Amino acid sequence: MPSIIKRGNSYRAQISLYNHGQHKKLTKSFSSKKEATRWALENELEKGNGKQLAERTTTFADFFENWIHIIKKNDVKETTFQNYQRTSQVVKKLFGDIQLKDLNDIVVQRKIDKYAETHSRKTTHEVLLKIKTALRDAYARGYLATDFANLVKTRGKVLDKRNRALSITELKKLRTYVINHQENEFNILVLLALETGMRRGELLGMRPEDLFEYGVHVRRSLSPTSEDTSLKTKNSRRDISINQEVYDILKSVPIKDNGYFFDPDGFQQSAKLARLLKKLDIPKTTFHGLRDTHASFLFSQDIDIAYVSKRLGHINIQTTQNYYLELMPEKKHQQDADALNLLNSLSNL
Repeated sequence: MPSIIKRGNSYRAQISLYNHGQHKKLTKSFSSKKEATRWALENELEKGNGKQLAERTTTFADFFENWIHIIKKNDVKETTFQNYQRTSQVVKKLFGDIQLKDLNDIVVQRKIDKYAETHSRKTTHEVLLKIKTALRDAYARGYLATDFANLVKTRGKVLDKRNRALSITELKKLRTYVINHQENEFNILVLLALETGMRRGELLGMRPEDLFEYGVHVRRSLSPTSEDTSLKTKNSRRDISINQEVYDILKSVPIKDNGYFFDPDGFQQSAKLARLLKKLDIPKTTFHGLRDTHASFLFSQDIDIAYVSKRLGHINIQTTQNYYLELMPEKKHQQDADALNLLNSLSNL
């Protein structure tokens, strides 16, 4: 068993090692008991001596935190790990001192329903997915008597979509303005979002070597929460065509000292966009709404959905199809009508 001893303002963790018939002790000091405990757990697990992540009397909040640092940290991207860390804070507030042995689907459902009272259905669903993954791991390790994770459901509120796609009229109005006011580099960033459908992080991650006649290599993405510049998925790595006018405008942007075209500017693009749209008397949307606007425009022109999927960097075409039905509900209604007319025609054969 590892031991944690407080010495002054630090905590010393100690574990026993057995190698080639000899017993040895491994020690390390930490500034907090939590860090010392986690280090001891990691090393005990590596020993393969059957040491567990927790006991059935461990609180779910403690289990979740240890689980993400010891098990999940090396399995996911840095940005995903940070999402798990944020979820850990939610778990602490929701579950408090509830122990693993006292968990069941009713207890967890009540906690999730409470969280859903003040959060959107999407946010609640994302939190629940991580909690379910932890619960399944806890069951596999024998801390839970039953595998009840699938019984817990998301029942949060469906809020209005914030990243609204602009209408064709609004798109033309905004595009004309930003082209005529290139002295503000943010306007060029907005133009590129409208013309390419690139994600904000991908736009901010553009470097001179990514520009070619006439297009952009998407090779990295900047994030406000991580130094990791890798792309979201393998399909995010793509080449996007642009017209000569946009190409020439982008070439005129001075390269920053860090080698990028644009300054992240504290990742306040949505707030800056809101001020710009208000000035132009265009209803509010988020910066991501410009990506939706690009997709919506392509869909409205009946551009092949497989092409749109590749241009947007979606993980698969099903994602694009879902995107299509969300952005173009009238198209779905028309397809429903066409399908019914086709089926009705069978009666006349």
